[in-house]
This record gives sequence, structure tokens and C-alpha cells, in this order.
Amino acid sequence: MNTIVTSKEEILKTSRELMQRQGWSAVNIRSVAAACGVSVGSIYNYFSSKTELIGTIVESIWCEIFHRPEDEAVFQDTQTCITWMYERMEYGCKRYPGFFVMHSLGFMQEDKPDGRRRMQRTQQHILDGLCAVLKRDAKIRPDAFDEQFTAEKFAEVLFTLMLSALQRQEYDPSVVLEIVRRTLY
Repeated sequence: MNTIVTSKEEILKTSRELMQRQGWSAVNIRSVAAACGVSVGSIYNYFSSKTELIGTIVESIWCEIFHRPEDEAVFQDTQTCITWMYERMEYGCKRYPGFFVMHSLGFMQEDKPDGRRRMQRTQQHILDGLCAVLKRDAKIRPDAFDEQFTAEKFAEVLFTLMLSALQRQEYDPSVVLEIVRRTLY
């Protein structure tokens, strides 16, 4: 028997579990309410619409997948960071099958600006972190970046390659690591 969920965090946790067990299409206000053991109205106390609920769930899954590791060394070295990101992508795809492809396709529709905004905000946070690693990595040649070829632009290229790999469900970072080695070291 389900325990009664009384907080937004518990609703999100139960929603992630529902998505994990039954897939993306199983998540809606009614199914979340049933999984939480509460009324549909209780879900609306925390989320004004299905779109807000789904957007918040997606954001929480991105945050779970790419949570900041306890080992800060991950963010000191570009190659270590990229390897960690690929490991987290693999974890996310195993834990939430179809999540990355389904939510990105769903949020690119024009009627879901909040979900698209949340996805872009979360991805921007990851991109900013990657850029910060590039700027502090002591192994990168001092002349690797200039006004035209900036750390920000290179981070965007790397992140695009990672997102492409994510959609193909390829978790071997060796190609991206080789690009980093040949370009920056």
C-alpha cells in the first residue's frame, strides 16, 4: 500500500519511480496521484498543470542524473569531467529508458514553452560547468583559446557531441576525449 505523499519532493520522487517503472507515457496527473496515494486535487496543490508537473519531473531527472559528485577532482580536469558525464549519461539511459529522446522531442513542440525553458536551463547549467572545467584545467595549452576560438565555443561543441551520443545511446567517450587531446593539449 502506498503511503500518502505530502510534499512536492515526495511527488517528484514517486513520479521519477513511476517513469522508471512504466516509461514516459505513463506519467500524467492521474497516474502520479494514484502512485502517490493522493487525490488528483492534491497534485494540483503543488503543480498548476500537467505541463508544469512534467516539466518539473524532467528537470528533477536531469538534476538526479547530473548531480554534483562528491569528488571535486571531476571538475578540475576536462578529460575526467567528460568521462564522468558519459558515465552519467549511461546511468540516466539505464535508469530512465527513452527519457532523453522522448522528453526532448516532446518539449520542442511549441505548446510546451515551460518544459523547453526548464530543459534549456538545466542543459545550460551543465554547459556552464563544462566551460568552467575547460578554463581551470591546468593541462590545457595556454594558447589553446583565443578571441575566436573560446572556451565557451569549444564547450558548446563538446556538449553537442555528447548530446548526439546520448540520443544514439553511445557511452564511449574516446572520440570526444581524442578531440580534446588533439585540440587543447
